[in-house]
Amino acid sequence: MRLNVNGRPHEVDVEPEMPLLWVLRDELGITGPKYGCGIGFCGACTVHIDGQPMRACVTPASAVQGAVTTIEGLGTPAALHAVQRAWIEHQVAQCGYCQSGQIMAAAALLARNATPSDADIDDAMSGHLCRCGTYPRIRAAVKAAATATAKPTAQASAGVSK
Repeated sequence: MRLNVNGRPHEVDVEPEMPLLWVLRDELGITGPKYGCGIGFCGACTVHIDGQPMRACVTPASAVQGAVTTIEGLGTPAALHAVQRAWIEHQVAQCGYCQSGQIMAAAALLARNATPSDADIDDAMSGHLCRCGTYPRIRAAVKAAATATAKPTAQASAGVSK
């Protein structure tokens, strides 16, 4: 089967029901998505499929029709995604195990809602478990990333100040 992962085509010979998580980790060596629960509950395995956050541990590889983006494909070391930068600036990660899934969920949220409310953030991040309990930092980082990626208003881009 053919998969497009992080902008690169891959051909893998796996059983159709093999979870995408194991294809990514075991067949392609992409280890950012983590195995947490195996039932789609914790969110550590979250990836984007055509921009939508999906749980790779419960998504059969044969069901993937679009482009897959993992944490490795979200940004680069030289040009981190705004969410990745905010995570670092707000010191979100403690143990870090859940963070790739959290970051992928936050990036998907900001792609569809550039100015999320606290309720929007809580809703998008629900189901992403963090044993360290950094939820207040996660919310702050999402808000900071939203601000960093906000498009300038017409006044601001015209150089008009208040």
